[in-house]
Amino acid sequence: MAVAVSLPAPLLPMLASADALPQVSVAALPWFALRVRPQHERSAFLALRNKGFDGYLPLYRSRRRWSDRYKELQLPLFPGYLFCRFSPLDRLSVETTPSILSILTSDHRPEPVPDSEIYSIQTMLASGLPVSPYSYLKAGDFVYIHRGPLQGLEGILVQVKNLWRVVVSVTLLQRSVAVEVDRETISPSSALRPRPPSSAWAVHG
Repeated sequence: MAVAVSLPAPLLPMLASADALPQVSVAALPWFALRVRPQHERSAFLALRNKGFDGYLPLYRSRRRWSDRYKELQLPLFPGYLFCRFSPLDRLSVETTPSILSILTSDHRPEPVPDSEIYSIQTMLASGLPVSPYSYLKAGDFVYIHRGPLQGLEGILVQVKNLWRVVVSVTLLQRSVAVEVDRETISPSSALRPRPPSSAWAVHG
C-alpha cells in the first residue's frame, strides 16, 4: 500500500530576483532528479523545502520483520534519489543543499524528468494499490489502463506468477515501479489519451 506524508506547503521556488526575471509559476518549472546521500532522502527533501524549492519524495509502504514481530515502514520508492522543480538558474543553490550529491545531467546540463513520468508515479501511489520498486525495463508491451483508480495510466505489462503488473519507468534514473492491476482493466496502448487529475501520495511540498 502507498502512504501519504503531509508536510506544510513550501515557499515559492527560489528564482532570480523579481527585477531580473518575470515571476514563474511553480507548476511551469521542470522536474529534475537529484542524487542524495544514502539514507538521507528525507533530510535532503526538508533542506530543499527550507530553501523554498518544490521537492517530491515518493514513498511506499513495506512490511519488514524485526526479530519476533513485523513492522510497516515508509521507504523511498527510489532509494538515493528525489525529484525537485527549479529553474536552471538555481542549479548552484540546489547543488549546495545539505545531503544533495548531484543533479542528474546530460552533456553537463541538468536533464529534466518528463512530467508524464512524474504523473505516472503520482497516479500509482494515489491509487491505494500495492506499489513497489521494480527492475528497470527497456522493452515490453505498453498497455493503457482504461478504468479503475489507475485509469489513464500507461506502462509496461508484466506477469509475476498469477499476478499482472504494470511497470512505469523513470528513464533518467533507470529505475522502475510496479503496481498490481486487474487484467480486465488494461488494453494495448495506442494514441495519447487525456489524463484524469490525480493527487500524489508522497512527501511532496
